[in-house]
Order: sequence, then structure tokens, then C-alpha cells
Amino acid sequence: MTGDSMAERGEAEPRTGGRVLEGQVAIITGAGQGIGAGIASALAAAGAAVVIAARRAANGEPAAESIRAAGHEAVFVRCDVTEAVDVEATVDEAVKRFGGLDIMVHNAVAHAGRPGGVQFTRSDMIRPQIATATTASFLCARASLAHLRRRPGTLILLTSPAGVEGSANLPIYATVKATQRGIVKSLAREWGPDGVRVNAIAPVSLTPAMEAAVAANPDLETRLVARTPLGRLGDAAADIGPVAV
Repeated sequence: MTGDSMAERGEAEPRTGGRVLEGQVAIITGAGQGIGAGIASALAAAGAAVVIAARRAANGEPAAESIRAAGHEAVFVRCDVTEAVDVEATVDEAVKRFGGLDIMVHNAVAHAGRPGGVQFTRSDMIRPQIATATTASFLCARASLAHLRRRPGTLILLTSPAGVEGSANLPIYATVKATQRGIVKSLAREWGPDGVRVNAIAPVSLTPAMEAAVAANPDLETRLVARTPLGRLGDAAADIGPVAV
């Protein structure tokens, strides 16, 4: 065996740290706050130009500005992920602004409602959760596919441990998160031969949504921490974001 470097042998160097996503472009839905904002910050710090896709400018604009203030590229695009035209327009804007699309992260989630069994689940809370998780996952995948195949790139869906274990208090949320796992497995089989990676991240993180859930169910955080090896909930920026890089 010689001491020739990988570059000298014509092989790709492994990307092990620093700005490993330099020159790449990422869209993160629901990135105005919480886990989405943490992922956007991590991708930007790794060198990607990021598109903050969110319904409300009040959240999305500050999130993009904070990334720009750190010296990275970011833009806010208003997007309702349940509307195909919005998702397609967001992808078009990413390509127009930054020249392509390498990473699509679907993180947006609908309000899961007040914790309680299925008998307490209002009918008007069911459809938005299905639309934001299941339908929007397909919309994001479909709109980004041509670009991800060209690079090739990555599709990431944010799921939840509830999608594996079920939830007595949030049955609809657990159900739609389980459907996203099925989408990931199916698309990984379909797109894998083209070099496109499809993955799921199932975090438990202290976000505004989690804080609201804990306020309604005070022992929830204690139960979650007890089953977490680190002995604490994840931090959106420090723990969850880097997983997407």
C-alpha cells in the first residue's frame, strides 16, 4: 500500500467537518422557529444557502435575518406546505436565487391540539395534521425530485418517536408521523437507484410546541427525560440541527 492521498488516486475526499455543504442549497419548511430554525442554522453554518419556508413572515423573516447576521446566505419564502402551488413556487425560488436544490427538509407540523384520547380529538383537528404531515411530505418530494436527482441530493422528513410507539394522548399526531416513516421507506426504495438519499429524523426537542405540551401535561417532560440517555431533551440548534448536515 502506498502513501498516495485520496486526491492523488482520483478518489473523493471524505467530508468530515467544517463547511461540508459549501455550494449546496437547502429548503427547510417550518423553519421560522423550533427544530426547523435549528436545522436551518446548522445547514447554513455548514456552508449551505438556506431557504426558510414558513407560513408567517413574523417568524420566517427574523429566522433568515439571524442566519444572515452570522455571515451565511438565507432567504425567507412564504409557503403553505399543504398547497402544491406554494411548495412548487418555493422550490422555483430556491433554484432562481441560488442555482439549484440539494437538500429538502420537510419539518412543518400542524398544531396537534390538546392532549387527550381519541374521544377528545376534534374533527377539525384531523384534516390539518394529515395535510401538513402526510400530504405535504408528498408535495415536497414531488416538487424537489427533479433537482435532487440532478445533484444528486437529499430529502429529509422530520418524524417523531410517537410514530413508532404510538401515543395515547396524541393519537392523530402519532398516526401522521407513522405515515411519514412509510413515505421515507418507500421513496428511499424508489429514489435510491438514482443516488438520492431519503432519511427520517425523529427528535424529541424542547421547542415552543413542546413547551406548550409540557404546560398542559406537567409530567410529560419528566417522562421524556427519563427515557433519554442524555438525561435531557434535545436542543434544536446544538443537537438536532447537526443531524441533518
